[in-house]
Amino acid sequence: MRMCRLRAKLERPRGECCGTVEAMTTLRFGFSPCPNDTFAFHALVHGLVEAPFRVEPVLLDIEELNRRAHTGELELTKLSFGALAGVGDRYRLLGSGAALGFGCGPLVVAREPIDLARAAAGPIAVPGLQTTAVLLLRRFAPAPGELVELRYDRILGAVERGEVKAGLIIHESRFTYAEHGLVRVCDLGELWEEETGLPVPLAGICARSDLDAATCAAAAQAIRASVEYAFTHPAASSDYVRANAQELSEDVRRAHIELYVNESSVDLGETGLQAIESLLHAARASG
Repeated sequence: MRMCRLRAKLERPRGECCGTVEAMTTLRFGFSPCPNDTFAFHALVHGLVEAPFRVEPVLLDIEELNRRAHTGELELTKLSFGALAGVGDRYRLLGSGAALGFGCGPLVVAREPIDLARAAAGPIAVPGLQTTAVLLLRRFAPAPGELVELRYDRILGAVERGEVKAGLIIHESRFTYAEHGLVRVCDLGELWEEETGLPVPLAGICARSDLDAATCAAAAQAIRASVEYAFTHPAASSDYVRANAQELSEDVRRAHIELYVNESSVDLGETGLQAIESLLHAARASG
């Protein structure tokens, strides 16, 4: 998706939706089981905000969602911004529900202190080749060695056991890597922020391009309403969040939500769009 197309294809909530959504429509909505997503989208999934359609939640790892986007399987889906260009015109970005901000970027960790170049020489475990994390790794370590794809929650164990030299971690792993005896090599998010002065754009919510205008606008409005509901009623989603992240402590769940759900999750805003456009430019530059 070219930068000039990003803003044209951005669907923001509107005061009134044009047209009428077909009655009793069900939209499959793919997002991750991580605390930030279950917190943000709990209200929509459970019918606590107005929407002219039903939602069928499909909870999957972010890289699996990235893969499925290439076939357009889901009507609504979370998608790494690092993967956005690769899906072409199949999806359009919605203005709400995104994960981006300062101090929330991916980390490179290892068993002992080493520099980024040695860590990236590999083998290094990564949470998926289409993730924003890997795009940032290629940005700041332009010629990485062997990239070993693992589900994000298996990376810390692989590094701890010595199966790989280093790991590129996302999500709640940034809060727990020290428990595995690992040390931080580099915060790729900090490098991005120092270089651009912009927040790290991690992932956004997209609607499949074949959805009619009324449904797309209604989806954007409902997702925004769900995030706003979450901020207004922060305890309402506690059981749902806990059920989908049972291995995490309450403190980690809370820290995860506070880090990844912020004002940009309500609306990307101009700064958010600038950050995404800069990342897509970096993606093209890295090939």
